[in-house]
Amino acid sequence: MKIDYDAIIVGAGAAGNIAAGVLAEAGKRILLIERGKRRTYAEDGHRDHLRNHRLQAYGFNTGPEIDGNPRVFIDQQGGRHIIKPHQDNYHVNAAVVGGGTFVYGGLAWRFHPKDFRMASTYGRPEGSSLVDWPISYEDLEPWYGKAEHEIGVSGDGSGDRNSGPRGRDYPMPPVTDNPTSAYLRAGATALGLSTFTPPLLVNTVPRAGRGACIRCGSCVGFPCPSNGKNGTQNTMLPRALATGLCDLLTETVVEQVATDDRGNVIGVDILEEDAAGQLTRRRICSRIVILSAGAIETARLMLLTRTDREPSGLGNNHDQVGRNLQGHYYPTVFGLFEEPVQDSKGPGVTIATTDYNHGNDGVIGGAMLADDFVMLPIILWKSGLPDDLPRYGLAAKHFMRDNFTRIAQIKGPVHEIPSADCRVRLDPEVRDKYGRSVAQLSGTTHPETVRTADYILEKADAWMRASGAARTWGKKQALRLSAGQHQAGTCRMGEAPETSVTDSVGRVWGHDNLYVCDASLHPTNGGYNPVLTVMALAFRNAERIANLL
Repeated sequence: MKIDYDAIIVGAGAAGNIAAGVLAEAGKRILLIERGKRRTYAEDGHRDHLRNHRLQAYGFNTGPEIDGNPRVFIDQQGGRHIIKPHQDNYHVNAAVVGGGTFVYGGLAWRFHPKDFRMASTYGRPEGSSLVDWPISYEDLEPWYGKAEHEIGVSGDGSGDRNSGPRGRDYPMPPVTDNPTSAYLRAGATALGLSTFTPPLLVNTVPRAGRGACIRCGSCVGFPCPSNGKNGTQNTMLPRALATGLCDLLTETVVEQVATDDRGNVIGVDILEEDAAGQLTRRRICSRIVILSAGAIETARLMLLTRTDREPSGLGNNHDQVGRNLQGHYYPTVFGLFEEPVQDSKGPGVTIATTDYNHGNDGVIGGAMLADDFVMLPIILWKSGLPDDLPRYGLAAKHFMRDNFTRIAQIKGPVHEIPSADCRVRLDPEVRDKYGRSVAQLSGTTHPETVRTADYILEKADAWMRASGAARTWGKKQALRLSAGQHQAGTCRMGEAPETSVTDSVGRVWGHDNLYVCDASLHPTNGGYNPVLTVMALAFRNAERIANLL
């Protein structure tokens, strides 16, 4: 067998591009495979408010392609629904070089030290799969610092009184206030809350040959016109390619992980389409394989790869692959003020509190609360108007005209309590355009998550009222699958194969050369945006892989 590469990485997103950069700069020969396109702002920077990854009901500005890539969603009554990528309950990740980092807002939070030991802190609620991480905050702290400096984070490290200790401050100063900031700061002061400017993966000054944020107001869902939003596609990927040791294949689908007759991983099988539309399979061999395709697609790829040794999928002899799918509930409160409180200048996130992440009476965990990225008018129309306001006619139009600039919002990602019944399976009937079984999604979060989310909603509402809002509104939460925001957990790392899929460096149990490197590893997903944790783990685990190669 001819070895073509030291490592093949499936997925050029938040973690995959970091792994490629670390390994290539360590002198390893790398193949990076991405099913999406390599896009740029100049070529693909359209500002279509109806088709983007913040509002996807009408289509995308990245991928996956709407036709030929369905999933099956099982509702709480057992009903089957075939879902396209732009529809609710698909739980989509951006399929593009850079993954979600190409179109994210870039909130760059470290998890709280207690986020790594939730079961030890709170106990394990009945019916949940709550566990501690196999590593601690202290283990990850230097890698958080590396991610902040290598990718580029703006912020004030001394501002958050609830965070864990840090070895160094952020490399760039924080973003400036917007009109909302003063109102929310005054309200927080009245309530005795500590506040500070949130950390962002955004250049507040020119850095690394790229410009600073120009405050365009279209951060989430869109590529950046100044290239000042720091994703892995404009930081680590160029470094990997500059070595000459990293090959990038785009618009390429991995059919399965390749194995030999004994079930050992030897590379990947990719599908290539010729001019006539005919698919052919090509095997590429490597010393190791790293799966970085996101929590749903990484689990799906492992389940698609079946051997005599592991007939239910790679690493799945204990039925752990695909379980514990989680994301984030986002309780949100809107407030209507007597005067304008926002000017639509980006990024929009300027003030946060972490006082409610832990130590809340009667609930498990909590959430960071902050104002949000600039909300496009159509998104406010579709998801942020008061329930008693019609969505059509003059009343709705007048409300938007008179009040759009007078509305502020506070929201935060609740630390979910995972359930083993939230899971990814292979659907027995539906296949994608390549003939592969599609992901079937089922389950709901744990009831404790709903209690915490409603608690956080009340705290957000109190903050908004204390800030001077004349009227507030928000929605109570309900049991549901929530992997549309920050999907994680399907290949959790742990201490033993009976209860996890990988060890503490992402190596799949039973395989010396198969690794997972994305948010699939997260045993729990924190009460914060998880991308900085994904990046820190990628730097940490990729360096250990490089030392083994």
